[in-house]
Amino acid sequence: MTGTRARWLVAGAEVTLAAACASTVPEEGDPSILVFSSTEAFRHASIGPATEAIRRLAEEHDLGVHATEDASAFELDNLREYAAVVFLSTTGDVLDEQQQTAFMAYIGAGGGYVGIHSASDTEYDWPWYGRLVGAYFDGHPSNPGVRTGTLLVADPDHPATEHLPRPWIRADEWYDLRDPQPGLTVLLEIDELSYKERDEVPAPEPRPIAWVHEVAGGRAFYTALGHTSESWEEPEFLRHVWGGITMVMRTEAGG
Repeated sequence: MTGTRARWLVAGAEVTLAAACASTVPEEGDPSILVFSSTEAFRHASIGPATEAIRRLAEEHDLGVHATEDASAFELDNLREYAAVVFLSTTGDVLDEQQQTAFMAYIGAGGGYVGIHSASDTEYDWPWYGRLVGAYFDGHPSNPGVRTGTLLVADPDHPATEHLPRPWIRADEWYDLRDPQPGLTVLLEIDELSYKERDEVPAPEPRPIAWVHEVAGGRAFYTALGHTSESWEEPEFLRHVWGGITMVMRTEAGG
């Protein structure tokens, strides 16, 4: 499932991120990203720290952001202003049919999608979204939920992984995922033997947990990492997320 390395070039990416439910106005002509963190089911305590961390990253790169939990932002004329849309630990049914239609049109016109952690625990009754995110959440070990696991870099040349140690050992809440889509370029795999007990039936071989792909006319990046607030203080993890964001961005917003 590793596939051919995606070669998505981003020219002149410049955006400025704001705190949650706030926005900054970039210079005219500069791209922006939309960070969307609406939850209709479980809500992660890491959403606040994650939004602030993305804000800092964007500021370092002179980029622009609107962070919101208001689904009314999913109106086509508005979405066209963004080079990428980040689903930050969303859960449940967060968009109505009209908003879904607008988002499909945005992606179909070359828009970029980034799904982080429970973005895969979102919109189970919308098959198009399942194809976009690449797989759906199917549970995780508990007691404890956060465990130290071993990640293997499947694509060492991608900006989301080229900097990572091999192996990459860290603590997170490790998702089981179902309904993987064809054509994913896998970036990271998780070794279940490194964190699951025998009675939890670990998979004998490493399985995908972060990937990129081209889908429905646009580009998508998903990482199941990022459950803990501490994740958003890890330089290696932040660079992983930022590499994914920049590689799916459209080079021209408003197009």
